[in-house]
Amino acid sequence: MAYQFKLPRNVFIGKNALEASEAAIKGLGRKAFVVTGRIVTKAGIAATLTGYLEAWGIEYVVFNDITGEPTDQMIESGVKAFKQTGCDFLIAIGGGSPLDSAKAIAAMTVLSGKISDYLGKDITGKFPPLVLIPTTAGTGSEATKFTVITDSVKGIKMLLKGDALLPDLAVIDPTFTLTSPPDITAATGMDALTHAVEAYTSRKSTPLTEIYALSAVKRIFKYLPTAYSKGSDEKAREEMQIAAFEAGVSINNASVTLVHGMSRPIGALFHVPHGISNAMLIKECLAFALDGCYERFGTLARAIGAADENTGDEEAAGAFLTELAKLCKHCNIPTLEEYGIKKNEFDAAADKMAQDAIASGSPSNTVKEVSKEDLLKIYAKLW
Repeated sequence: MAYQFKLPRNVFIGKNALEASEAAIKGLGRKAFVVTGRIVTKAGIAATLTGYLEAWGIEYVVFNDITGEPTDQMIESGVKAFKQTGCDFLIAIGGGSPLDSAKAIAAMTVLSGKISDYLGKDITGKFPPLVLIPTTAGTGSEATKFTVITDSVKGIKMLLKGDALLPDLAVIDPTFTLTSPPDITAATGMDALTHAVEAYTSRKSTPLTEIYALSAVKRIFKYLPTAYSKGSDEKAREEMQIAAFEAGVSINNASVTLVHGMSRPIGALFHVPHGISNAMLIKECLAFALDGCYERFGTLARAIGAADENTGDEEAAGAFLTELAKLCKHCNIPTLEEYGIKKNEFDAAADKMAQDAIASGSPSNTVKEVSKEDLLKIYAKLW
């Protein structure tokens, strides 16, 4: 059976990737709309980019109003600024929020209506050229056709998608991740791991996504502990960025499953960062999915050295979950209670969260049948 495999149109990856991308960026437009966040601006990373743009003779406008995970209101503000300033292409630099925002802004400079009108639809069109430069290693947004935007009216995180959202250029330079603090390193690293494991065990997995996903899992188990504990380690940072890209390519083609479906509602209602809510859920969600494909989870266990060829698949799958729990502990992933969420408020929201998760479509990619009641039981186990 034939399958499609999509990648960003052009990728520069490794140390000095931004410097190497000069000709590619120059070919995209005359005036750049630089989408970023205030943390990235404050850290001086945005200034590194604009310094290059000035040296290359490219005009630019900086839009640094992405003040957290993106909302429809931030997107509307960005679209207005893009049109008013006469820019003709976009460059996003930062974590997943600026990158996702730039995709949505690019699309809505052309499309009519509101961003929420496109939930559940395939986003198509000829949008302004887009460059994505990640400063964290995890979201994989630079490799995907997805953007997650919060609908501020309905209180849901919208998973929006379309091949037209893939960037024209991804610039992946590990130097930009060296200033990422431990909590962000943990959250984004666990997000990448979730992507890779979900893609590898997805109903939509293919031989190519399996290669990318398995490689990402191996890198993350080996290098995330070092990147978290010793952020200045350039080797660990580079390997984590490669892993994040690999995992992003994996979900771009095989999609995500149960964890992401259940994670987005927690983020939308309780304002938990996406990577952290994934990590809070991952062990319980995978424990539920385990008997749907012991063989897959067993392969993951052998890939990270948690089992060998003589270990049966069911036993190996359990060993993988044990190592996963150890990694979460090493990265100090909090529980819902430790994060400050009140159990009575969480329980009151559980039915809406389960419904929103099912409606997102992600749980249906899981290797076994998933019902709303199953999701409610998993949410309850988080306590």
